[in-house]
Amino acid sequence: MKKITLAGGCFWGVEGYFAQLKGIKDTTVGYIDGNKKNPTYKEVCDGTASHAEAMELIYDETVISLEKILEHFFRIIDPFSKFRQGHDVGRQYRTGIYYETEEDLAKVNAYLASYFGAELKRVKTDVKKAIDFESAEEYHQDYLKKNPHGYCHVDLNLARPEEKK
Repeated sequence: MKKITLAGGCFWGVEGYFAQLKGIKDTTVGYIDGNKKNPTYKEVCDGTASHAEAMELIYDETVISLEKILEHFFRIIDPFSKFRQGHDVGRQYRTGIYYETEEDLAKVNAYLASYFGAELKRVKTDVKKAIDFESAEEYHQDYLKKNPHGYCHVDLNLARPEEKK
């Protein structure tokens, strides 16, 4: 199993989208790339904590590759927006790819160069080592499963039927 952490705006929708895909074994929403240990949702929202909302993803690379995960990620986010995804605005809604290994970093960089080409300079998505992921409060975990009419900017239907579990 492999792990990657993605920040794509509101973590509820990012988790909801990826949880439905074949090869995804586990998802955990939380906070990354911030200024303190154990931030709360309130602190992230009011700016006391400078974290991004993120989702840690455990996947079976024999079923879904890192490149395919990145393809899905860029299907659901706007990589050219800095602190906004959909109607959500704020520092916590920045986008990022937080890798585990140098091998993964090389794959991420190769994918970005290939996917964006000359537009790569415009991309606002951070690429950083995953060093400080903190799980969010329990009520945020699997939020859209628990609250099927909850709001999120991510269109869960962007996953094709053959890509879903």
